[in-house]
Amino acid sequence: MSGVEPGTPCWTDLAAAGLEDAKRFYSELFGWTGRVSPEPAADGYTVFLKDGRAVAGVGPPATPDQVPIWSTYVATDDADLVATRVEAAGGQVVVAPFDVSDQGRMAVLSDPAGAVFSVWQPMAMRGAELFNAPGAMCWNELVTPDPERARDFYALVFGWHAEEQPGEPYPYTGWRCGTLIVGGLARPLAELPADLPAYWSVWFAVADADATAARAVELGGAVLVPPRDTPKGRLTALRDPQGALFSTLAPRPVRRVTA
Repeated sequence: MSGVEPGTPCWTDLAAAGLEDAKRFYSELFGWTGRVSPEPAADGYTVFLKDGRAVAGVGPPATPDQVPIWSTYVATDDADLVATRVEAAGGQVVVAPFDVSDQGRMAVLSDPAGAVFSVWQPMAMRGAELFNAPGAMCWNELVTPDPERARDFYALVFGWHAEEQPGEPYPYTGWRCGTLIVGGLARPLAELPADLPAYWSVWFAVADADATAARAVELGGAVLVPPRDTPKGRLTALRDPQGALFSTLAPRPVRRVTA
């Protein structure tokens, strides 16, 4: 098992028809380099590296009509069992569990509101090698119009418990797995399109949210939620040139108390 505990987001990847365009955009935005899988069956799947460590991936869509999307992968020690729990809890198995060469075993699933996520049972590939640093995944959040049903579903599937966290100007709901808060739960923001279905959002840490948003626009992306301060730091929601949504966060600096 990897250093990421079961029930914790461990990987993210982008499904995009224009692989080269996606690689160019994110490499210039985050300073990533790419490592293309040599396996023919991988169909050009590329692992993004930040300072030589794996942080995310990009590959072709599963079907020609799939919209570009960033996926959240949750670590598990039994992908088949999770798939069974998803169906029992009212979700759907989008892609049944299967082995990805010798890298791991995965499944693509959705909750009752339609939010799609994946699970990863690691073998040779253990997940991301860097978290919570500029250019690396730092947070995952379920955005759903039906948080009450989501609370029941994810409790049954992963043993998560939705827990109110103090915050200003409003409290925040986090997913607790054991002793850790492993993600968040939120209603859709007013700035986002009203017809967006429930989805899992992926956040990447950056040093400067405003500069990253400006650079994304220069590269052909768009700003959906302008940079703003939150209890976690300065947040902005972006869309890449092919339409995939993602967020960036410049964490608040840690205050050091001196004598």
